[in-house]
Amino acid sequence: MLCVATDIISTVEFNYSGELLATGDKGGRVVIFQHEQESKNRPHLRGEYNVYSTFQSHEPEFDYLKSLEIEEKINKIRWLPQQNAAHFLLSTNDKTIKLWKISERDKRAEGYNLKDEDGRLRDPFRITSLRVPVLMPMDLMVEASPRRIFANAHTYHINSISVNSDHETYLSADDLRINLWHLEITDRSFNIVDIKPANMEELTEVITAAECHPHQCNVFVYSSSKGTIRLCDMRAAALCDRHSKFFEEPEDPSSRSFFSEIISSISDVKFSHSGRYMMTRDYLSVKVWDLNMENRPVETYQVHEYLRSKLCSLYENDCIFDKFECCWNGSDSAIMTGSYNNFFRMFDRNTRRDITLEASRESSKPRATLKPRKVSTGGKRKKDEISVDSLDFNKKILHTAWHPKDNVIAVAATNNLYIFQDKIN
Repeated sequence: MLCVATDIISTVEFNYSGELLATGDKGGRVVIFQHEQESKNRPHLRGEYNVYSTFQSHEPEFDYLKSLEIEEKINKIRWLPQQNAAHFLLSTNDKTIKLWKISERDKRAEGYNLKDEDGRLRDPFRITSLRVPVLMPMDLMVEASPRRIFANAHTYHINSISVNSDHETYLSADDLRINLWHLEITDRSFNIVDIKPANMEELTEVITAAECHPHQCNVFVYSSSKGTIRLCDMRAAALCDRHSKFFEEPEDPSSRSFFSEIISSISDVKFSHSGRYMMTRDYLSVKVWDLNMENRPVETYQVHEYLRSKLCSLYENDCIFDKFECCWNGSDSAIMTGSYNNFFRMFDRNTRRDITLEASRESSKPRATLKPRKVSTGGKRKKDEISVDSLDFNKKILHTAWHPKDNVIAVAATNNLYIFQDKIN
């Protein structure tokens, strides 16, 4: 039996202000980090992230009808915009989505009439006077409580959840269907996309990711394992079987190979904050699409082109099926995605410059500047370069997040979370 480490991070997400950062892991836990304010005594820290709350979001379950174990691993976390002092987030495993409330308590009520301070009930016949309970200060306590549980709506594994811009609804996607939920209603959802064929032997593609538009609550996109993206408008029909736009890059026949279909599968799709562009990640590249141009991407960035010659061995060790995520910076001027050997890549869209950095304990001493890394693809290897043959494919950065306002990034490398910020002069 294969033993899986439960502390491997499976999702990373900043909230809308960047004040909080949530991670989910394979053991069903959610850990929330809070940005500490700068202190005058230690300005060089410029606000670190410290643990704010930890709670068990999902437990392992068993589907008795299908004789299947449902693992507790957190597939996605999505924050809701903050409306009051409390914070709300959605977390999901393969089958069940939960809405969590994270709130603070620093006062407790004392002086009850019907119970003692230790909680025991008092004899009502011995109560001779009425007391007015008072609120007394106490040590700060952060509580996480489940407010809603959205279950029994997905036959297949949930791969995406996305909160709509109306802040009242959200969508959840599995391999073959996308459902639209209202945050207040747990016992029903609306099926808005269904690509399941009548005969499962005719199945040619699956849904790999889905996301709501950041400003238009009727628009969403979903990507497929065939490398295509469909944009749908919920105003057109209740069931969005017919897309409004279809984004696909024509394949170059000269580069066709046995692996073409596998490496063209899209593992992540993200709208830009402006809503004008979207970004997709496939196995070897990141593409930026203008929503007004469907026939090809406006920008293509090679993440690790040097692996094209290694696809055979990556297929044999199953790495070719790894699902890398991608993210935008707050101003949509730069994008980031992960690679192998704990490398992650950043691309500046304005200057077209790119950089490879490494998230590892050796290279990431606190307050140390990260040095750019280079991979040598053959011939003579320079002193600072690493050979493509010595890359460690077990060390991979699948999950990254970028602070919505500042140049602060979070990078999950197996069971370690690295937080980097731009250098202060």
